Amino acid sequence: MPFSARRRVVSTVAAAVLAASAAVALSGSAVAAGQVGADPYPGGEWERVDPAAAGFDPAELARIAEDLKADDSNCLVVIRNGRLVADWYWNGTGPESAQEVWSATKSVSSTLVGIAQSERKLDIEDRASRYIPAWAGTPSADVTVKNLLSNDSGRHWTDWVDDAVRVFMARDRTAFAASQPQDVPPGEFWAYNNTAIQALDAVLHTATGDRPVDYAEKKLLDPLGMKRSNMTQDQAGNTNVFMGLQSTCRDMARFGYLFLRNGHWNGTQVVPEPWVSDATGKPSQDITTAYGYLWWLNRRRPVAGVDSPMTREESTRAPHTQLVPSAPQDMYWAMGLGGQTVQVDPGSDTVVVRLAPTNLDSPSPIPKTARIVTEALVQP
Repeated sequence: MPFSARRRVVSTVAAAVLAASAAVALSGSAVAAGQVGADPYPGGEWERVDPAAAGFDPAELARIAEDLKADDSNCLVVIRNGRLVADWYWNGTGPESAQEVWSATKSVSSTLVGIAQSERKLDIEDRASRYIPAWAGTPSADVTVKNLLSNDSGRHWTDWVDDAVRVFMARDRTAFAASQPQDVPPGEFWAYNNTAIQALDAVLHTATGDRPVDYAEKKLLDPLGMKRSNMTQDQAGNTNVFMGLQSTCRDMARFGYLFLRNGHWNGTQVVPEPWVSDATGKPSQDITTAYGYLWWLNRRRPVAGVDSPMTREESTRAPHTQLVPSAPQDMYWAMGLGGQTVQVDPGSDTVVVRLAPTNLDSPSPIPKTARIVTEALVQP
């Protein structure tokens, strides 16, 4: 039986056994026995649990951490059942070291759109031209907010490097994004389009009346206690939404844990449960199965990537695969340049965060971060 199926069969029994054993093993630790079995949330700090008590093989977990260290990681954090299992810091960093997380920012920006929709300030089925008037009456008039979230907007794109460099170098990144032409009708071509995603700054600002940098602080970062995290702005004062979040490994683990808990945070519904499901539980469009609403998915079918765009017609002929074939299909990631990674696995109730220096040649870390679930986790 596949690992992902097997662990779900035993999950009910295993949860009861682990809860009982953890209560005994950790009675003298930061985790009180009376708290085991509930959904804990971090206060100022994450509560710790011994790796073995959390179901991991400590030696195998350490070996995977060494492999990620060898890939020039800055930090690695492993969360299970709402508690900090293990963390490592390299390259002179520590728990409070904040850094650029690059395109992992996109998943945060998507979440802001979900919150705004829950407040009825927008609907993702709205035409984006409602919030970007310059698109009205042009070939971009039919582009929806959902198209921008799904990367099938058909907005101008050449290749991911050129696209990223051009919008990054612009003084007014939002104006630059809005000024680009429409290449093809929306819904016909999937491409990892940084410039198109930056247009969400205008959408959010117009819809909410708040700059996204402020909206994020009020609606997401503060409620989660992400005290060492902040979104940044370009030279014109626009919020960077395709990149730009500065954060720490532990803060990004809070963000991942919010999604692991279906948008709940310590008694508050920060993000609607249906949004979490729509953003991460299924493909956002029918061209590539690997993309939700600015989250990467592990669903098996045709897969397009950052440097491999795909048309609808090509999708019908593409082989069926996964981003990480050995990992569960319901695993998903926020990812950024240099291998910045927030990995969420609902089946094992884990969040794994890996941050690293900015490096264009850095290999994808997700085959290794997935091993934390598929190899180091021995008691599912």
